[in-house]
Amino acid sequence: MPATGRVALPLILIACTALAGCGGVDRDITLRKIRNTSDGPEEFTIVPGKPLEAPPNFVELPAPTPGGSNRTDQQPIADAVAALGGRPGALNDSGISAADGALVTAAARRGVDPSIRPTLAAEDEQFRRRKSRANQFRIFGGDEYYRAYRNESLDPLATQRIWRSAGAPTPSAPPGGKAR
Repeated sequence: MPATGRVALPLILIACTALAGCGGVDRDITLRKIRNTSDGPEEFTIVPGKPLEAPPNFVELPAPTPGGSNRTDQQPIADAVAALGGRPGALNDSGISAADGALVTAAARRGVDPSIRPTLAAEDEQFRRRKSRANQFRIFGGDEYYRAYRNESLDPLATQRIWRSAGAPTPSAPPGGKAR
C-alpha cells in the first residue's frame, strides 16, 4: 500500500466518525446524561398502593375523584414527615402563613414582576441551548449539568469568609471556615 493510502485511510475514518456525530436534529439541552438503557420498567417508579381497609363509617367517605388521588395512594413525603413526628397536613399549600406575611411584604416592597418565572425559564432554556452546543463535540459523554452551571453558583467557603470578614455572625458554619 502506498504511503498516501496509509495516511488517507485513518483521515477518512476520522472524518466519517465526526460526520456521524453531527447527526440528529433534536439536541438534549437538559445537560443530564442519566438514562434507563434497559428494556424493562424503571424499578424506582413502581410504588405499591397501601392496603385496602374498610372505613368505620361509609357515610363519611369522600366523593370519588376520577383521575385524582386515591386513599390507597402512597404519600412518601407525608409518611416521612409523620414518621419523624411532624404534621403531614403542613405540606399542603395553604398560601402565605401569618408568620411569613412580614417577610413576603418586605421582599415585595419594590414591586413584583408577575412574569418572572416564565422569563427565567426562557433565559435558562437559552443558556442550556448555548451550553449544549459545546457538549455536542465532547468525545466522552457525561453529566454536564454542574460544569455548565459552575460559574452561576456560589463558593460557600468564599462567601462565608466575606460575611465573616464583614463581621456578620455565621453560627451554623463550622468554626474557622473549614468544611467537614
